[in-house]
Parts: sequence; structure tokens; C-alpha cells
Amino acid sequence: MISYQIYKLMHLTGILMIFLGLGGVAMHAINGGPRAHRWKRGVALTHGVGMLLTLVGGFGLLARLGMAANMPGWAYAKIVIWLGLGGALALFIRKQSCAKKAWFGVLVLGLAAAYLANYKPF
Repeated sequence: MISYQIYKLMHLTGILMIFLGLGGVAMHAINGGPRAHRWKRGVALTHGVGMLLTLVGGFGLLARLGMAANMPGWAYAKIVIWLGLGGALALFIRKQSCAKKAWFGVLVLGLAAAYLANYKPF
């Protein structure tokens, strides 16, 4: 049986990996770098593993809190944010002209997820 603390560490590690990957690709796009670059696979792998760790850790935390069967509204909102962060990598790579605006959008998504996790408003 995996403990609450391990799920939380897994979730937070995944979040760090997501933002590490997005930050790298965003800076590359903002600086006008080519779509194909040496670190493309590494960044995509970091982002993808981060997405997986965040999902598994998040559902593990919900299970440990006894909320997995009847998920609250804030958990559904965090899943939508998770999907947005997943799509942000493709947006940065394919639409480099939107990278500056999307940079702030990713920050807003992260802040919204943190708010939902801490305050559980609904």
C-alpha cells in the first residue's frame, strides 16, 4: 500500500517536471528557435513523464483521502487544468507566435490548480 506522503511526492515531482518542460520549450519558442532541436525528445519525455506522475499521484491522493469514488468538483477542475497543461507543449511548439501569451496562461493554470488544491472551494 502506497502512503499519502509518497503520492504527494509523486504528484509534486510530476508538477515540477511539467513546468520544467513547458518553461524550456516556451523560452525556445519565444526566442524564435526552430521546431526541431536537439532537446526536443528530452523535453517531451520530461513533460510526458511529469503528466503521468501528476495524474497517478493525484488520483492516489484522492484515494487516500477517500474521495476517489465521489470526486468533488475541484478535482474535475484540476483534471481540466491538467489537460490544458498537456496541450500547452504542442501549442508552444506549433504556434511560436503565441508563446508569450501562453507563457502567462500556463502560469494562470498553475495558480488555479494550486488554489483548488489548497482551498477545495467546491
